[in-house]
Amino acid sequence: MNSIRWLMIVPFIGMLGGVPFVNQVTPYVFGMPLLLFWLVAWVIATSVIMAIVYRFDPAVKEDEQT
Repeated sequence: MNSIRWLMIVPFIGMLGGVPFVNQVTPYVFGMPLLLFWLVAWVIATSVIMAIVYRFDPAVKEDEQT
């Protein structure tokens, strides 16, 4: 397995592993409770991470050439 694909586990850890630490209502970020902001931020970060993996994965380049 290619090493760039290991980046795909980061959103999983961020969403599920970080929730117990940010499970609070009182601090608001952009008008959202901290937990909601945390999850929205990870959804956006997941899109960015998937784009990076797609861009640098050598298997994609091999498929494009055939």
